[in-house]
Order: sequence, then C-alpha cells, then structure tokens
Amino acid sequence: MHSSKPPLGRPSGRTLGLTLALVSAIAFGGSGTAAKPLIEAGLSPLHVVWLRVTGAAVVLLPLAYRHREAVLRRPGLLIGFGLLAVAGVQACYFAAISRIPVGVALLIEYLGPPLLIGYVRFVQRRPISRGAAIGAGVAVAGLACVVEVWNGLSFDLLGVLFALGAACCQVGYFVLADAGSRGDRPVDPIAVSAYGLLIGSVVLTAFTRPWQADWGKLGGDVVMNGHTLPALLPAAWMVLIATVLAYLTGVVAVRHLSPPVAGVVANLEAVVATVLAWVLLGEHLGLPQVTGGLLVLAGAFAAQASKPAAVEPAGAAQVSGKGGEDVDRAAVPAGATALGERLARAAGAETGEALEKER
Repeated sequence: MHSSKPPLGRPSGRTLGLTLALVSAIAFGGSGTAAKPLIEAGLSPLHVVWLRVTGAAVVLLPLAYRHREAVLRRPGLLIGFGLLAVAGVQACYFAAISRIPVGVALLIEYLGPPLLIGYVRFVQRRPISRGAAIGAGVAVAGLACVVEVWNGLSFDLLGVLFALGAACCQVGYFVLADAGSRGDRPVDPIAVSAYGLLIGSVVLTAFTRPWQADWGKLGGDVVMNGHTLPALLPAAWMVLIATVLAYLTGVVAVRHLSPPVAGVVANLEAVVATVLAWVLLGEHLGLPQVTGGLLVLAGAFAAQASKPAAVEPAGAAQVSGKGGEDVDRAAVPAGATALGERLARAAGAETGEALEKER
C-alpha cells in the first residue's frame, strides 16, 4: 500500500514551489533599490539594464552550455522569454524608476494580471469570471490612487507608461515560464532562464550600445539615502541576487505551481520593493499611494485567484466552443489548461485500468 503523502523530510511540489516563489519575489524586489543609485550616479537606465542582464547571462553561461539541446527543442519559447520576460520587463521597469518612485513603478507593473484579463475579455471576446472582473476593477481603481489622477496625474506620465509596458511584458514571463513544461518537447526551467537572459542580453546590446557608457563609474562610489558605498556593491547585488537567483527560482516555481498562483506570490515583490525603497532610498509614499498600492495588490490577487469562466466539466482534454470548435487556449489561464490536461491523462489511466479488470 502506497501513501500519497511525500516522504518525511522531503517537501511536496506545491510547498517547494511556494518557497521558491517567495524567494524569487524577495530577490526581484531588491532590483530597483540596487539599480537606482547607479542611475543617479550617471549611468542611463538602459545601460543599467544591460549590466544586469548581461552580468547574469555570463554567470549562467555554464548552465546554458549544459542545456544546449533546448535551443533546437523550443527556440521560439526561448526567444519569446528573452524578448518579453527579460529585455521587455527590465527595460520598461528601469526606465520607469528613473522617472517615478520604485514602489510606484512596481505597483503599476502588477497590473499585469488585470491587463491579461482585459485582453481575454475585450480582444479575444472570451467570458471571464465575476471575481476576475471585480479584481481587475479594484486594481485599476488602485492605480488611479497611486498616480493621483485627481491632481492631473502628479506622477510623470512617461514613467507611468513605461511601468505599464513592464506590466504587459510581465504577463509573458508567467505564461512562457509555464509553457515550457507543456507540450511534446518540454524544456528545463534552468535552460529557459539561462537562454532567456542570454537572448535578452544580445537584444539589449543592439539597442543600448553599452560601449558608449561610462563604466568607470562602477569603480567609484554611489550615494544611497545619504550614505556612500562602493558602486560595485549594488551592481553585484543586482546581478547575482536580483537577477540570477530571482529568475532561476521564479521559473522553477511556476512549474511547481501555475502562472496564477505564482503570480499571487510574486505580488509580494511590490511590497518588498516599496519597503526597501522606503528604508534604503528614503522614498516615502503618501496615504493615497499606500492605499492605492494595497488596492492594486488586492485586485491582482482576486483576478489571479478566481476560477476561469465557461469551462467544460473536468476530464475534458480541451475546451470547446460553439459548433464543436476548439476555443483558443490563450483564453484559459495556462495553469488551468495544464491542470485540465493532467486530469484528463489521470482519468484516461483510471479508465484503462477499469477495463483491464473487467476483462
């Protein structure tokens, strides 16, 4: 007789996934705080992004070589992850924090899940659950408080637009991280992280022209909330902790959970970043921003935790629309689709065993 519980001393897949997602959120949360002193010292936001991504890609080169077969197995997935989840998210986010506070930029970035729901509802014209719609509305109301729209958008408009761009690219991070585990040719999550950072580095090199930056500033000092420290210290933290550790643990976490669940835990990144910016950078937010931030997080949580609408009974390997046509998989959260596939396979296995016994 076998027990379904994991052996003592060994965490279950979900427990491991939640732990890794928490580590990833905390690691990601320190990126803006480490980067801002470098930007204020004279490096452009794009050059800081290039330093972060390229430094991490170099660190992960041995892992990329070890998983080189992934390039032939799922090239489109790796390219998409590099463009959206690495280059897109980082470039937009760092451009945003050069114009608006770190905490505000991250709170806007976490409008990603409601944006995905809006795309499904109004562009693909697919049904969504009431909880998802309410969560999206709450998050948008929170954004209005964060940017204080009643004062004529007191925050820099371009900075807000950059943060919204990061929110759009963040959707790709969770969807593509999960997609790598599905299909006939799954890709190791370490390979997704390593090649995503490598591809992102190549793309950013073409656009940022790093040879024009004054890298001598890394040998000097930077100021963080009135305190002077070597520039290499926040640079090393940004590369090793906020990028290498954050991406590796984050992608693996999505495989053990699902994009919606991993996204819920990732919301803690905004809290970590806001607290660190408050303590280390002296960026104090007013009551409207704090209230709006809580609404954004609550709305994102509700939107991601809600169940998808108009899904057929469990056991179906696919979701069907009118006339028996297959509904676009993008209309259903990737985590729900993967779960449906696993349930279908399990149901098929049980049916096969029952028929075998009858014979």
